[in-house]
Amino acid sequence: MWTKPDGGRISVMVLPLAVTDPADVARMEKLFGALGSMKRAVQRDAQAKVEAYWAAHRERIEQGAKAVRQRLGLSREALERCAYKHLDDSGHLKHHASKALAMHLADEVWNGVQRHLFPDSTGGRSGRPKVGRQHNFTRIPGRARSHTAERKWETFRLVGTLEGHVMACTGGRRHELRQPLRMPKPVLPAAKVPTGKPTASGRPAMRNATWWDYSGPFAIVFAGGPDGARGDLVLPVRIPQGPGQWARVAHFLSDSTRWHKVDLVRRRKSSAQGGWTYEAHLMILGPGYTSPTVRRMRQQASGLGRIGGVDGNVSNLSIVSFPADIGTADGEPLSSELTLNSEERAQLERATRKQRGRARALERSRRAQNIEQYKLSKRQEQRAARRASKDLSEKAVTVPGGARDTRANGVPRQAFRYDVLSSGYRKLRTRQAEAATTAAESRRHRARTVARQIIASHGPELVVEDCDIRAWYRLWGKRLSQTTPGTLIRALESECQASGGRLVRASTWSTALSQHCLCGERVIKSLRDREHRCSACGLRGKRDLVSAALAAFVRFRKVEDPKTAYLDTTASRHARTTYGEALEEALRESTTPCQNVPRDAGRVAVARRRTTSAHRTAARGPERPRMRHASCVTTPESPEATPAATRNSPQGDVRTKS
Repeated sequence: MWTKPDGGRISVMVLPLAVTDPADVARMEKLFGALGSMKRAVQRDAQAKVEAYWAAHRERIEQGAKAVRQRLGLSREALERCAYKHLDDSGHLKHHASKALAMHLADEVWNGVQRHLFPDSTGGRSGRPKVGRQHNFTRIPGRARSHTAERKWETFRLVGTLEGHVMACTGGRRHELRQPLRMPKPVLPAAKVPTGKPTASGRPAMRNATWWDYSGPFAIVFAGGPDGARGDLVLPVRIPQGPGQWARVAHFLSDSTRWHKVDLVRRRKSSAQGGWTYEAHLMILGPGYTSPTVRRMRQQASGLGRIGGVDGNVSNLSIVSFPADIGTADGEPLSSELTLNSEERAQLERATRKQRGRARALERSRRAQNIEQYKLSKRQEQRAARRASKDLSEKAVTVPGGARDTRANGVPRQAFRYDVLSSGYRKLRTRQAEAATTAAESRRHRARTVARQIIASHGPELVVEDCDIRAWYRLWGKRLSQTTPGTLIRALESECQASGGRLVRASTWSTALSQHCLCGERVIKSLRDREHRCSACGLRGKRDLVSAALAAFVRFRKVEDPKTAYLDTTASRHARTTYGEALEEALRESTTPCQNVPRDAGRVAVARRRTTSAHRTAARGPERPRMRHASCVTTPESPEATPAATRNSPQGDVRTKS
């Protein structure tokens, strides 16, 4: 039996697809529409089965839950048969979809049903399955290729070679890879290929060439549905290009035996033809690409021999570490405090204002297209009453400002999904979704970069309090979207594992780090108190840094269970005595300055700033006078000689306070 190599590790590479042919765009839209309808039909079947399962309460007690599931068809195989039935009964789905795609869509639906029916290790269950919306259907799962049978790949297939792609684009000069804006569509080779067997007359047998014999630029090939008459769907692939990308591309695409599966994904893009841009997510067997610099950094971090603690907060992230052997090892305590600087806060405020402006524009557009579904505001009603009292004609209201027209129970008379939406509304909604996706990816990139720098300074052995971020959102709301402590802690956890360490979570009830001092005394502080002052030992410092320092001395009776954590006051008291002033200095301010996001990080890391005429004028500097006197010449050292775009750099770097 075949098993995945490298312990089942897999990685994914995103390959943009150059879908520019109008016929291919229409075919892709029909493919996603057909499979989206099929998935919603299977979801309706699963929803009805789950409702019947929970309604059969007495039957589950008398005959058992397994017998009820078998009677209702609540299993993976039963949902697959439902998908096959929808495929066979419909008159058009077979023109676009295949049986393999229907099977994998049913498997995705079953995964959600399974998480609802069977609790996990903690006893929790997912919610009841629901029917998704056609607009939210963005992924078509492909079928994995067969690694035991030769040339068997039933759904989306990646064809071509890296050498053929480079030769077609650059003529063999890989370091000068420049792909055209409109990628040419590959064509099936029209040639004869020897089969390796002789004919009856003794001549070598020949066959027509197929996509398995193709060795040109990369492309995604889909044969279509069983009743399809338009042939193979061929989509050109655009590989990542630019400085430092060749090693990553070669890691994923040079060895075709590691290719395992291809999923077809679409993303909303207002400027693209049809409003969607398409991607192929290639899954390979094995770990992902790691640059030599990151590998060297992780190797050095694993040999630091330090223990540290992390304290996540709404506005900052504090880290304090000590040498693992406090008594004999050389070194001092190090501290880092990650906060948002004024430049980043201004950038976030601009993004928030733009988001609010888009939301208001969307609401105005919806109200203007559905006037009968909204009431007049109080000011509009008063104006109408004044005009009526003066015998003036009634003024037409284009955008009503009142509440939605509802029934007596507060339910809108017309559901929002039945509202009339203009084309401008749809485009603006797409741009809003694009901005949200870019901001989310920017936060994830910043979290990964920050985690690497923290591990490089403090080592991969860290302890953090097991806090529920959802409770923080209930208290502080959108304020957390600026600092994203949950995303930072998750990135720290994955980086610790990649460096050979681990991030352990400790319960707040058994440790109470914010209410203790390193000397072992209990120092009661309210949430308003942000400074730690111990009357027993005289230690003073920031509350978050003191909590992070105490987290480094948390021990566990069972590492997997956060409730077994306890504070080792003997070790913390020993560190307080050993380091003295160095520890007090580390708890007052950050001692490890670092730059959290590299400059020129690209489009994803930092949101691009729109260039306007004012920015271009400021970048050129002040206008020079016609007659240049000695008093009018600006020296390079003066502030006026520096362009405004350089003085006010829009970089979004999160820096540590020092």
